[in-house]
Amino acid sequence: MRVSLDKSSGKARGDYEDFVTGFVTPEGNVWGRPVGLTIAKDGSLLFSEDGNKTIWRVSYGK
Repeated sequence: MRVSLDKSSGKARGDYEDFVTGFVTPEGNVWGRPVGLTIAKDGSLLFSEDGNKTIWRVSYGK
């Protein structure tokens, strides 16, 4: 989820956007839960999930 911030106050504006989804199938089966989060030196987002014991990397498109 991405949360927008008001630059003048530094507070969340209340709107958000899901950008990593799919851990629950349409039938309701869960195949993983994001459990850890960090930012890499290159600015990419790294998160782990416990279903497959996988580390995922989200990076910016250029």
